[in-house]
Amino acid sequence: MSTQRLHLTITGLVQGVGFRPFVYNLAKQLNLVGWVKNTPQGVSLEVEGEQVLLILFKERLVSEAPRISQIDTLKDQWLEPANYGDFTIKSSSLEGKNSAHILPDLSTCPDCLQELFDPTNRRYRYPFINCTKCGPRYTIIESLPYDRGSTSMRDFKLCQHCKAEYEDPNSRRFHAQPNACHFCGPQLSLLDSSGQLLAEKESALQGAIESIMQGQILALKAFGGFQLMVDAQNPEALLRLRKLKNRPDKPFALLYPNLTMVRLDCQVSPQEAEILESPAAPIVLLKPHKISHFPTVGVMLPSTGLHHLLSQSLSFPIVATSGNLGDEAICANQEEALARLGGLCDLFLSHNRPIVQALDDSVVRVMGNHPVVLRQARGYAPLTLKIKDSKEPIQTLALGAQQKNCIALRNNDSIILSGHIGDLQSLSNFQFFKKTIDHLGNLYHLSPQGIACDAHQDYVSNQFAHSKAQSLNLPILPVQHHYAHVLSCLVDNQIDFPVLGVAWDGTGYGLDGTIWGSEFLQLLKAGQWKRVAHLRAFPLPRGEECSKNPRLSALGLLWECWGDVLFKCEDIATLKAFTAEELVILLKMLKQKLNTPYTCSMGRLFDAVASILDIEQIVSFSGQAPMKLEALCQLHSSKSFYHFTIDFNNGQIDWRPMIDKIFADLEAGVSLAQLSVFFHNSLAEMVVQVAQFIGISQVLLTGGCFENCFLLERTIERLEEEGFKPYWHHQIPPNDGGIAAGQVMAIDSRL
Repeated sequence: MSTQRLHLTITGLVQGVGFRPFVYNLAKQLNLVGWVKNTPQGVSLEVEGEQVLLILFKERLVSEAPRISQIDTLKDQWLEPANYGDFTIKSSSLEGKNSAHILPDLSTCPDCLQELFDPTNRRYRYPFINCTKCGPRYTIIESLPYDRGSTSMRDFKLCQHCKAEYEDPNSRRFHAQPNACHFCGPQLSLLDSSGQLLAEKESALQGAIESIMQGQILALKAFGGFQLMVDAQNPEALLRLRKLKNRPDKPFALLYPNLTMVRLDCQVSPQEAEILESPAAPIVLLKPHKISHFPTVGVMLPSTGLHHLLSQSLSFPIVATSGNLGDEAICANQEEALARLGGLCDLFLSHNRPIVQALDDSVVRVMGNHPVVLRQARGYAPLTLKIKDSKEPIQTLALGAQQKNCIALRNNDSIILSGHIGDLQSLSNFQFFKKTIDHLGNLYHLSPQGIACDAHQDYVSNQFAHSKAQSLNLPILPVQHHYAHVLSCLVDNQIDFPVLGVAWDGTGYGLDGTIWGSEFLQLLKAGQWKRVAHLRAFPLPRGEECSKNPRLSALGLLWECWGDVLFKCEDIATLKAFTAEELVILLKMLKQKLNTPYTCSMGRLFDAVASILDIEQIVSFSGQAPMKLEALCQLHSSKSFYHFTIDFNNGQIDWRPMIDKIFADLEAGVSLAQLSVFFHNSLAEMVVQVAQFIGISQVLLTGGCFENCFLLERTIERLEEEGFKPYWHHQIPPNDGGIAAGQVMAIDSRL
């Protein structure tokens, strides 16, 4: 048979996953010759041999590709033979625009884990063990294509043994870019709170283990930054961490040694177990066996060799929370950690591998029988999504929202969503925000044709967008917050218009000058949307203070119900939460409309109901009151709901009949669990009734309120019962972490 040559160009997740070694070995098995190389776009290769073998090669290339890889496009071209003598891996090409997917960091694979605890293996107890199936990727990459010289492993020269593995086609470390061992790779160091070196290597690890057992606070440098760790079973240590970190109420994430121990404390479904043990190894929100004020607890399993060594030695759950203070950015380098966390931690377990891109732990919750990423970070970031039916080769930059910020790029036919950055009020988070823009922009040689931002002019991201657009002489396109939410859910589910988007959250700048947050948006085609329904608005005395004061939201809501009569009621929990002097001032503010913006926010309605039921009056973190309302729903089962009215002439949903019935039920002695279930059911009915009136079958559920599993699943259930097709988030967070992805979609239609 005659010899032919097949040229293949592959895009997708094909760098950092052992794809070139896979191609090499497949070609060798089939006695084909040619070459393979990384390119800024993905992987390029040529194979030469008999046509039947080339066809088989192409089929097996797709069907047997590494499990963590993803082929988006595969273009072939048949050519005349070049008479290659062998099959080789060529040096990476630097030609063309960067568009290759960047692989997230991956947790330790089973093969490496076996070696880690094998006393006869040369990597026995080496904390930075990795191969082509696992290890750091995004947090160490400086430029594309993904090669060792383009990472922070560049200065760690491979020893003779590691070099032999790196060059051996039969080794699973064949072209594993972070490859290293005890002799040539990164090393641990143990420091005191002043930065004094106490121990190195194994001694450093043992010192860290002993410190946790003694109830001390340890700062550990992980893949993407520092984590704060204490014994989760030590009440004194936990209380001390809460005081120092100024985190009095919010639950801490827990690191368990293994799944067996997790099952002792939490309910774990097969799907949740699979996520916990997946290469992403995120924090998974699980239901605890014991009834709690909060519906879930955040749990994760060891994700690196270092975490496995630590967990195995301790054999009990430990707190593993972000290495920061309050809402600041996670500390990524040793000097920064010592400066910012030195007064909080007893010891620092650090190492000398630089972190190029800081990254927190991801958070996932199974809702509606699907995993939903609530915080996109380690294991998931950066997220690359194809834009359906994209034809225009453009680049754009979207700067996201004020809270839970992520930024996003459009790079031709893809959206690239960054990892979690945080709330931009913090100076350290703002610096992290700018660094993330630069890092992703440099990776993809970004030359944007426009910049998108939230329409709220007081947002830091909006102000920065105007400054950057002016300096680059680019168009700036503000995008309404809830419209961006709906578009993010649209692209997450890869569906077409028309849709009815339901965007419920705490706050968002409204086009009518009020604070939106309970939006029903009709999207008929790209760039064309209409607000068709929302809650009746109510005042927020003291404005932004309401986000931490459910009692203020309730006061405004009850004022909207009853006016002056409210202040003659003596038995309302909300009023009892204020002093008489405070009520006099607040009454004056409400009457004169001083610092009392109006809102239709669903998040503030949740807060108000929590205050009325005396569940929370003042909170220390966002979502605290709604989380407690959701937790109550575990204690009662019912399909009953409260009455409300909808004026379809103006799209206003009047919740006042519902509030009146809540007070009647309270007086009648109805349990808080029943009241919470009825309230949640009422919100689901609102969605159904608006959907029935609008008549669009595809209904998108988005916004931070749909992190509430009971609300989301009840709404999905009711929509399906009435013949609608509900869609919710999966890869893109439903909260403000997904706003940037929606902004990319909005800016495309306007450019």
